[in-house]
Amino acid sequence: MQEKHLFEYAIIRVVPRVEREEFLNVGVIVFCSSQRFLQIMFELKEERLSALSNKLNIEELGQSLHAFEQICAASANGGPIGKLPIASRFRWLTATRSTIVQTSPVHPGLCFDAKEMLVNLYNQMVQ
Repeated sequence: MQEKHLFEYAIIRVVPRVEREEFLNVGVIVFCSSQRFLQIMFELKEERLSALSNKLNIEELGQSLHAFEQICAASANGGPIGKLPIASRFRWLTATRSTIVQTSPVHPGLCFDAKEMLVNLYNQMVQ
């Protein structure tokens, strides 16, 4: 019988005007140490984002989220953070910040397959 693995996740949010605390869920990041898994899924829906603010730079937001991808993948393009151990990269990406791109608090769970859980959470929380 396959065993369940502890995983952690956070929802990635776009907060156009930090002072108003309004946000739109645009992605999910999942970390599972035992499966050596750290990955993000996101989509920027311009029409939905413009409902919160018509002053957002979608291209810049995309670049920020692609930087998250590079860090998750430990890519050379992930800079010094991308060189950290996998758990440290997750903690850095989910650290509290007051910028346009933020994450929710980190939530734990159990899963058989972290990739499958990432897709399920994305479908539940973002779509």
